[in-house]
Amino acid sequence: MTDRTTLAARAAELDAADALAPFRDEFVADPGVRAYFDGNSLGRPFAVTKERMAALLDAWGGRLIRGWDEQWMVAPEQVGDRIGALTLGAAPGQVVVGDSTTVLLYKLIRAAVAARPGRDEIAIDDDDFPTDRFLVESIARECGLTVRWIPVPRDGGPEPAQIQELVTERTALLLLSHVSYRSGHLADVETLTRLAHDAGALVLWDVCHSVGSVPTELDRWGVDLAVGCTYKYLNGGPGAPAFAYVRAGLQPELRQPITGWMGAADPFAMGEHYEPAPGIRRVLSGTPSILGMQPMLDMLDLIERAGMPAVRAKSVALTGMVVDALDGELAGLGLTLASPRDPSRRGGHVTLGHPDAQAVVARAWQRDVLPDYRAPGGIRIGLSPLSTSFAEVADGLGVIAECIRG
Repeated sequence: MTDRTTLAARAAELDAADALAPFRDEFVADPGVRAYFDGNSLGRPFAVTKERMAALLDAWGGRLIRGWDEQWMVAPEQVGDRIGALTLGAAPGQVVVGDSTTVLLYKLIRAAVAARPGRDEIAIDDDDFPTDRFLVESIARECGLTVRWIPVPRDGGPEPAQIQELVTERTALLLLSHVSYRSGHLADVETLTRLAHDAGALVLWDVCHSVGSVPTELDRWGVDLAVGCTYKYLNGGPGAPAFAYVRAGLQPELRQPITGWMGAADPFAMGEHYEPAPGIRRVLSGTPSILGMQPMLDMLDLIERAGMPAVRAKSVALTGMVVDALDGELAGLGLTLASPRDPSRRGGHVTLGHPDAQAVVARAWQRDVLPDYRAPGGIRIGLSPLSTSFAEVADGLGVIAECIRG
């Protein structure tokens, strides 16, 4: 058999044994797409989401302004609690759905540094997602702080020894990503959080590339703050709102900087001065996007049925198939592994290095295989476990190999 036939035969065996395979039928799939390798950027929609959106339109038209009193006002906390319980390991009252990832990161970074007066540094790794790095730089300028950059390899992430060295009594906040957007490196959240706490710093975790793909235990790990998006593995759709986690014990001392009326203790009192809501609601600012919360609810239902351990097991199997193919069927094509080889240190995507990566990705798109290009020279294979088959991975990798061969 040819290499491609061998890969397809292995994929068929894995699909036949996949207990999560029936869930794929619940997603809207474009028959013109051969392989979707971008589920870690934008998840597929659900067929039933049309019904959910239609029901919301009926409620909007039928109840009008009454809908706020009857159900919408509490939606940010209710949906936040579901995200927390199903994917984050967070007890109720600690997660709220609000603004974009960028706005929520800004709020919590500013609030965290204000909560540690006398400390004049923020630590972040030098290959974190651009938004995270840009925000840290601008907030440092605003507040007269120094940024301590943690150097990381482009195929890895921050390690405990670096945190011990760079996080000190001067550090107000350590900001890191649970899963690196470029390499897929999976951080040891519990250990790194403990080391930062030993130095008296607060810790904020960006969980955008892990929520819904990697089981997370924010409460058990002692995490202070976290922010995540909902349009990747939670399938909330383009521009779906993000969420924020604030540890219950930290909430009373946190003062977020964008003090809009929805985060006030009594929004409809129309008071002269701002008084923050007593719990997680204080993270809100303006009117939340009720429309934008709807699609993710279908994915949360699916995760509840499947269970995060099973989701993670399939994610490991999918990314493992890519790594195995790199060592076997894809050998000799100039590809390198730009992600951790150990599956316990790897999230839900794999990045393959190639000197002609950008052109290869462009050619693959022309053939209806959709990976991501990430500079410099990275072909990112993002595999959403509940909507991706092993056969799809095998076919997509075969097309990428043909695109490299020209």
